[in-house]
Amino acid sequence: MDISLIGGGRVGTALGVLLSRAGHRVVAVAGGESTRERARRFLPGTPMLDVAEAASLGEVVLLAVPDDAIAQVCDEVAPVLESGDTVAHVSGSVGLGALDSASRAGARTLSVHPLQTCPSVEAALERIPGCPIAVTARDEEGYALGERIAADMGGRPFRLDDEAKPLYHAAAVFASNFFVAVTAMGVDLLRDAGIDEPLAKLMPLQLATLQNLESTGPDSSLTGPAVRGDRGTVARHLEALETAAPQAIPAYIALTDVALEIGARSGRLSAEGRALVEEVLVRWR
Repeated sequence: MDISLIGGGRVGTALGVLLSRAGHRVVAVAGGESTRERARRFLPGTPMLDVAEAASLGEVVLLAVPDDAIAQVCDEVAPVLESGDTVAHVSGSVGLGALDSASRAGARTLSVHPLQTCPSVEAALERIPGCPIAVTARDEEGYALGERIAADMGGRPFRLDDEAKPLYHAAAVFASNFFVAVTAMGVDLLRDAGIDEPLAKLMPLQLATLQNLESTGPDSSLTGPAVRGDRGTVARHLEALETAAPQAIPAYIALTDVALEIGARSGRLSAEGRALVEEVLVRWR
């Protein structure tokens, strides 16, 4: 397939490289200066053109632009599309409605979203092969094409309903982005406790936790004071946070609520134990 890449960020550039390795042709790239730099490095010899000109050359137009820009960029692409062309975006949260102008022009529309974290092009090239890739389309032909594209990237395609995309992406944010955020809080708290190299101290704990999750799932992997109904430890935590890091208290309470729910639904936390911890939390809400 001839592919036009619109937007060459970390993920978009990596997808272009992976599709090239699979035998497809990236016939043009469009984007800003950072896109040009990535294209020169990872897709050497590929023409850098404006959006409309680049889109006119490909039978598949891959929009790898920020989520809020997808609809606007699609509007720029639509006038040069021909019937039978395909426009795909790589957002996990944006629905296919953002590509309606392409649909009206006679193009097939779909999305492919690698369920992976990619802080660099090099990391994306290493991690996308083998990772799950969500495919959303309007019909069986669209799904078949999206699944082919995902498989050619080396990924493991699965189907995702259009209306479920925001919830799916929120799940990814909890599992990845918020994991980083709570780790940063843990690092800050260890530093406040006078402990050097705090991230290195936490990593063995986190790696073991991920191994537990992989082997037994979240209900069985959860440990700590909430699932034990340990009201005294929870109270001491909150008192310490009040002195050292009061900004962390709302997050601590919210996540303890989640832990209590997991403990209760798994049968590991008694109603009495949950009530004891909740009595502590209510004084800090």
